[in-house]
Amino acid sequence: MKKLSITTLLVSAAVALAIPASAQQNPTVGGAPMLVERNIVENAVNSPVHTTLVAAVQAADLAGTLSGPGPFTVFAPVNDAFTMLPAGTVDTLLMPENKGQLTSVLTYHVVPGKLSGPELLRRANAGGGEAQLTTVQGGTLTVVPSGRGVAVTDSNGTTSVVTTADVNQSNGVIHVVNRVLLP
Repeated sequence: MKKLSITTLLVSAAVALAIPASAQQNPTVGGAPMLVERNIVENAVNSPVHTTLVAAVQAADLAGTLSGPGPFTVFAPVNDAFTMLPAGTVDTLLMPENKGQLTSVLTYHVVPGKLSGPELLRRANAGGGEAQLTTVQGGTLTVVPSGRGVAVTDSNGTTSVVTTADVNQSNGVIHVVNRVLLP
């Protein structure tokens, strides 16, 4: 194994410290950089693992709202989460005549305000192991500690794990989840 000199280590540390704080704070999602100065929709459009979610947001005419000032906390299901739904569910929801139902499902994934992963965990711990969140749709999500992060349970008992927390946006925060939550 090649030994690194102290100079190489110091230069590497200096380069790491020179990276802007915003670049250090935000994870990539699906290999795509999520930029803090972009809004929720601008970042989601660039995520290759959220194409189904983006198509649904566009079909429900929610892109304008989620591009607005917010702040919003969005539990954003990845494409694979949509494939776990019964066959035909996504196609049915995307039909123009089902726009109301689609809007209900999507707004059930959105909570007013900007709630970081640590804040969600703090609320769950303060609530005896769970926290109730009221969604924009008007329903309730339950947040519980899970491993080193949190999980979110919908009103039907389906639990979705936050796989990437704290993807900060100019108008809120996205937490990537592995299941679709249903009201």
